[in-house]
Amino acid sequence: MKHLFLFVLLVISISVNAQTEEEKAIQETIELFFEGFHQKDSLKIKSTISNGVIAQTIAKNKDGSSYVRNEIFSQFMKGIVSIPDSIHFEEKISSFTIKIDGQMANAWTPYEFWYKGAFSHCGVNSFQLFKEKENWKIIYLIDTRRKEGCHE
Repeated sequence: MKHLFLFVLLVISISVNAQTEEEKAIQETIELFFEGFHQKDSLKIKSTISNGVIAQTIAKNKDGSSYVRNEIFSQFMKGIVSIPDSIHFEEKISSFTIKIDGQMANAWTPYEFWYKGAFSHCGVNSFQLFKEKENWKIIYLIDTRRKEGCHE
């Protein structure tokens, strides 16, 4: 009986460890994306995304009504690499919640955005990823942006 218990414990720990390795790989993909973002390095960003990546933002108009804006990813990239080196910005991720089903994953990443050393806004990124061969690639990114309820 003791051996059966140890065997079951071993099998459970192996399966949990495998999940953890996939979660780690997904988190590393997202961290590399943001490393490229902060360094304004389009090649680094491109290494993390799949062809045809979709990007959207949910925000509010001045009148308070919500909207969804579709981003053309190539324009997003051009905008990032054109930012002068003198301008510092940072998106600080506070946590990762990752869900995986086979070759698909979702990562929920609350963040704060800082621009020129000052707080700008906060929100959540939701990444959809696809395991392409041995690498996780971002296929869809949507984020929220707000100024209220950020420092909770």
